[in-house]
Amino acid sequence: MDAIPDSIATNRAHWDERAPAHAASPDYDVDRFRTDPAFLSDVVRFDLPRLGDVNGLRGVHLQCHIGTDTVSLARLGARMTGLDFSPAALHQARELAQAAGADVEFVEAEFYRAPDVLPTGAFDIVYTGIGALCWLPGIRRWAEVVASLLGPGGRLFLREGHPVLWSLDEKRDDALVIGFPYFEHEAPLVFDEPGTYVDVDVTFTHTASHSWNHGLGEIVTALLDMGMVLTQLVEHDSVPWNALPGQMSQLTDGEWRVTDRPARLPHTYTLQARKL
Repeated sequence: MDAIPDSIATNRAHWDERAPAHAASPDYDVDRFRTDPAFLSDVVRFDLPRLGDVNGLRGVHLQCHIGTDTVSLARLGARMTGLDFSPAALHQARELAQAAGADVEFVEAEFYRAPDVLPTGAFDIVYTGIGALCWLPGIRRWAEVVASLLGPGGRLFLREGHPVLWSLDEKRDDALVIGFPYFEHEAPLVFDEPGTYVDVDVTFTHTASHSWNHGLGEIVTALLDMGMVLTQLVEHDSVPWNALPGQMSQLTDGEWRVTDRPARLPHTYTLQARKL
């Protein structure tokens, strides 16, 4: 499935409005990037044991939002490019990179147009962080983009919300209830919600969003069909935000976990795949 124009416009308005609020939120901790040259985002720090040495690698962060993970990877020595479709998010990302002293290039484009604006086969690592894939309607097209950007031997590094988590009804605070599709679906899920996933003091006007889920098997199969080799798949029992309000407790590392019998739920996963 290609990206749907109405969904792109709806989601761009959604993210354009939230980008400055996210940059001002204590949850993104942008000020720490300015004052502490060694500071890394919570998401990148969580996966350091799996990420390995990226020093000198040419990397691209797809759907980079305000650039906190992108700048973190640059601080680890990668030569980073960030891509996002939201000009407001990229404005915040460029300001962050400049304030943090990070040499990062940011490119504005809708995700599926990445091969039109980025060099083919030029990257050693494609990085995608939490909460990205749900904004894309077609996971096979996503895998095509990833494979087209990687050079021979290059790898995808992905940490995402687990599709089981995305299928839960987060408005239920008494039980884990499947309320939404687990498998990929053609029509977007349309939500109209006034808030956002971090602590902000803003009233939003663009409250609609369109999203899709993709099963874990669909994601892995799409990569395999692109000729990539799966090298790691680790499921985690925590997530970097309070994904199920009223049912989660915060851990000492800042992650969140279901309080009652957390082993019932795969919260997130880290996946790596290499291009032959």
